[in-house]
Amino acid sequence: MSRTRVLIVDDSAMVREVLVRELSKDPELEIVGTAPDPYVARDQVVKLEPDVLTLDIEMPRMDGITFLRKLMHYRPTPVVVVSSLTPAGSELALEALEAGAVEVMAKPGSAYSMGSLSGDLAASVKIAARARIAKRPAKEERPARLSMTRTTNKVVAIGASTGGTQALQAILTALPETSPGIVVVQHMPEHFTRSFARRLDDLSAIEVKEAEDGDSVAPGRALIAPGNHHMVLQRSGAIYTVAVKDGPLVSGHRPSVDVLFKSCARYAGRNSIGVILTGMGRDGAEGLMEMKREGASTLAQDEETCVVFGMPGEAIARGAVDRIEPLPAIAAAVLELS
Repeated sequence: MSRTRVLIVDDSAMVREVLVRELSKDPELEIVGTAPDPYVARDQVVKLEPDVLTLDIEMPRMDGITFLRKLMHYRPTPVVVVSSLTPAGSELALEALEAGAVEVMAKPGSAYSMGSLSGDLAASVKIAARARIAKRPAKEERPARLSMTRTTNKVVAIGASTGGTQALQAILTALPETSPGIVVVQHMPEHFTRSFARRLDDLSAIEVKEAEDGDSVAPGRALIAPGNHHMVLQRSGAIYTVAVKDGPLVSGHRPSVDVLFKSCARYAGRNSIGVILTGMGRDGAEGLMEMKREGASTLAQDEETCVVFGMPGEAIARGAVDRIEPLPAIAAAVLELS
């Protein structure tokens, strides 16, 4: 009997190495190749014609769920999803099964302990090889989500204006190095944001910097939109970055809180937390509402601790806010929600 040909798709070189070593111990399995992301995997599938793929969810350039949907439409192949995001019964596990996975398995705590999964994974791969996978017609193909159901890292988006420099200092200096990645729009003239970011960086446990195009949004880091430029969140696979760009005034401002919040709604969805702080006007209220609709948690600074209650007040009036907190409690609330 011919051996089952397996392609391993995972962005971690260590995980790929462990899976190759462990699955190769089974005489009924042959590892024909590995791929660090879905784009390489696509070429490998065409070239190597594997019988089964093992597939991670969080990867650069394209997430595993999106790749899975494309694979099932264009070249149906049995897939066993192996991810730290897919414990049994989780929403993302169900989404993977719905997208066409034969089996979904949860990774153990670290790459070093992947070997403990090898017996069950080998059995699942052999079962998957016998599965009958039908091509999914284009009319039944679900559109790719721009925001994943869940990612390991969260994104905290903060918008502020009048009085915001003091409010941001109070929040960012209270956060530990392990805090989620943060993106900030503070209404401030060009060139002022760089010195403001440097000052906060000196005072904070986290890294604070003026955002540059392509910067990654990572735990323990806060990116502040440069004055006179919009900042938007982007996603490549499960990796979040920012784009800094020109453009017209939005809600009367550049940078605009609405622009940032709407991009977070689009690309991070329920993986994000929106925070609107003291400020004049209504910038951010509409964007925060979009974040809430997409499942994000939303916070507003309370009236008593605001220098100007305009922006938070407008967001609250629109029903865009889940929680209203005094300034000293916002850092703790962000950590709780993340």
